[in-house]
Amino acid sequence: MRRREFIALIGGAAVTWPHTARAQQPTVPVIGFLSFRSANESAGSVTAFRQGLSEIGYSEGRNVHIAFRWAEGQKDRLPVLAADLVDNLHVSVIVAAGGGPSALAAKAATKTTPIVFTYAADPVQAGIVASLNRPEENITGVAWFGGDLAGKCLAFLHDVVPNISTAGLLTNPSDPEESSQRADAQEAANRFNLKLVVMNASTEREIDAAFATFAQQQIGAVVVASDPFLFSRRVQIVSLAARYPMAAMYREFVAAGGLMSYGNSVVEAYRHAGLYVGRILRGTKPSDLPVERLTKFELVINLKAAKSLGLKVPPTLQIAADEVIE
Repeated sequence: MRRREFIALIGGAAVTWPHTARAQQPTVPVIGFLSFRSANESAGSVTAFRQGLSEIGYSEGRNVHIAFRWAEGQKDRLPVLAADLVDNLHVSVIVAAGGGPSALAAKAATKTTPIVFTYAADPVQAGIVASLNRPEENITGVAWFGGDLAGKCLAFLHDVVPNISTAGLLTNPSDPEESSQRADAQEAANRFNLKLVVMNASTEREIDAAFATFAQQQIGAVVVASDPFLFSRRVQIVSLAARYPMAAMYREFVAAGGLMSYGNSVVEAYRHAGLYVGRILRGTKPSDLPVERLTKFELVINLKAAKSLGLKVPPTLQIAADEVIE
C-alpha cells in the first residue's frame, strides 16, 4: 500500500471512530411529567419526585431526562400535552401528576407507554385502573383517598370553633369522590349535632357564590373537599375565608395562608412515584406494581391565620399537629 493511501485510510478512520463510539452509547431515557397544575405550585412535589428517583439510582441530567408539561389548571390542555409526550418525544414513562384528569389524559394517549399516576382519591372509582392490586398493563401509581377525610377535618374544626351550629362543605360536583366526601362530612355533622350546608363549585364564579352563601347562613366552619380544581383555586378560597371571615380546613392550603390542613403526605406520594418510575426504567412492568395507597397522615396548623380570624387553637390540638406555623 502506498504511503499516501495509508495516511488517507488512517485519516478516514479517525473521522469515523468517534461517530461509531457515539452511536454505541446508550440512549438516556426521558420521563414525561404531565401535570394538571402549574410549575410554581408543584415545586415541592417535583423535588420529592426527584428524591425518589435519586434513591433508586436515577439523577436528572446524568442518566435520565425529565420533560415537563404543565396544564396550568386547564383540563382541556391535558390531551394535547399527553399526545406530545407520546407521539413527539416518545418518552419512556409518563408521570401523571396533579389529579385524576392527568391520569385519564395519559391513559387515553397510550396503551403501551408505562404510566405512573398520583391521585388523591379512589383510582378505581375514577376509572383510572380496574383494580388496585392488579392494575392495567401499562398504568399504576400512588393514591391517597380523600373521601373518608372530610369528617375528620370537620372534627378538627369543631375543636377550634366548638360553639358553631352550622358547618359548610365546598365540593366540586365533577369529582368522582364528591358523594363519599359529602357522606363522610354529613356523618360527622350528625355526630356533633351540626347542620351541614353543601355548596358545589366548578368555576371561580361558583366559588365566590358558595362563600357568599356560607356567609349569609352564618356558617362558622367550612371544609373544602380534596379536589384538583379546588386546589388550583386555593389562593382565591383562602382569601374568601379570610374576607368573611370563617374557619376553614383544606388539603395543602396552609402554605397559601389557610388555617389548617389534614391528609396524606403529598411529599411522600411523589417520592414513592419517583421510586415506581425508577423500577419501571429498570425493567419492572407497571402491571407488576400494585397501586400504592399511602397511610401516613399530617395535620398542619397555621397559628398566624388563626390569630387573624380571632381564633385560639387548643394546646392539645397544637401538640397533636405534625407542623405548627407560627
